[in-house]
Amino acid sequence: MYASREDIGYDFGDDSKAGSKPIKPNPNIDGGWAWMIVLSSFLVHILIMGSQMALGILNMEWLEEFNQSRGLTAWVSSLSMGITLIVGPFIGLFISMCGCRKTAIIGGILNALGWILSAYASNVHYLFLTFGVTAGVGSGMVYLPAVVMVGQYFQKRRALAQGLSTTGTGFGAFLMTALLKYLCTEFGWRNAMFIQGAISLNLCVCGALMRPLSPKDVVSEKYVARSNSEDNQAKALSHSAETVKSNGVLSEEPEKKEEATNEEVLDSVQHIEIGGKSRSGRSMYGLRILKTVSQLTVTVRKGFAIWYSSYFGAASLFTNRVFVAFIIWALFAYSSFVIPFIHLPEIVKQYNLPSQNNIFPLTSIIAIVHIFGKVILGIISDLPCISTWNVFLMANFTLVTCILTLPLMQTYVSLAVVCALIGFSSGYFSLMPVVTEDLVGTKHLANAYGIIICANGISALLGPPFAG
Repeated sequence: MYASREDIGYDFGDDSKAGSKPIKPNPNIDGGWAWMIVLSSFLVHILIMGSQMALGILNMEWLEEFNQSRGLTAWVSSLSMGITLIVGPFIGLFISMCGCRKTAIIGGILNALGWILSAYASNVHYLFLTFGVTAGVGSGMVYLPAVVMVGQYFQKRRALAQGLSTTGTGFGAFLMTALLKYLCTEFGWRNAMFIQGAISLNLCVCGALMRPLSPKDVVSEKYVARSNSEDNQAKALSHSAETVKSNGVLSEEPEKKEEATNEEVLDSVQHIEIGGKSRSGRSMYGLRILKTVSQLTVTVRKGFAIWYSSYFGAASLFTNRVFVAFIIWALFAYSSFVIPFIHLPEIVKQYNLPSQNNIFPLTSIIAIVHIFGKVILGIISDLPCISTWNVFLMANFTLVTCILTLPLMQTYVSLAVVCALIGFSSGYFSLMPVVTEDLVGTKHLANAYGIIICANGISALLGPPFAG
């Protein structure tokens, strides 16, 4: 996906001039408002990823309510988890046109709507549409900006910042498991989903905190200042045309002709609007609408061209063979993490361990240790003598080994130990933006990470139903 120029604040002027001027460090990079971005991302992970990790409670309620198979019922949870990540590349189109803040606010409203509509479900297939698709798309529209904004605001301490923000998944899984369990017991699962929908409206507040980097700020090396004037917006469009050309999507001459045509349309609308001041207010209102539609058409066309070239142009990310191998890994990786959250309650029931699990749920053990795993692995990865890739691969190997041994454990203590190891080793997911940047560079981080989480979404979509 493509990070919005509004959010980043690039200067599309001459690079040589920018390099010759002394560059001041932006106080909001690695500090200042950057920590508010971490807080916003932390709350997003609590409300979205934490809630999804607690869906095992609702999954049992749905099994009893609708009397469907475990595999079919598990599709509700896996659709919500999978679509949240699968829509990543497509949410980039919204980010390139609207910015992270507006995208997140719209997503918060859509997510809350999905929870509320699901409270009136009459069958599992109804939940596929309301909870799986509607709430899933809304979650994706909030989750991706939350991750991208942290990457924009941090450079030196990016691994630690990503680790701290994603610990919200662990806190959320612990809190939301207890909350949904209480709400289902006291009010029933339908009222519980309605209340959760109201709570999810706080995602709009999180989106409001995602303030774009100020155009007047001057940032170090890879980020330079730009003003918010119309001239610089014209430079942005020019730079977009050059980018599209380099990626093999459009040539420069048709792009210039297209820009000239669009400018002529906008100028003609402006002249008509000025000349029509003496006309009725209704005519002026229609001209303003025409002008707005013309500007929106130009923005959408530019945003789509850049988005398309980033993924399918001649210089696309798919020409990087190591990155393609990383995508293949991501197609299988995330299922190993989400399967325990969906099916552990059922495993506990089959092994007759509900009394012990009620005292301290196994999913809560994963959630709590997951918090420490993300922070500790992030700190270790930031050490100069430690390779982030080595930490990433070792944690991945440990997680897979624990998932393989989980069915062999039939006592609460043995299950608790394995769940603790799953929680700690799964902390390596916070390192995915860091290792992705190592493969493609900071410039292509947003696009590349969108592909990775899309692959993870496919993994999360297919894993729980297959296990069920």
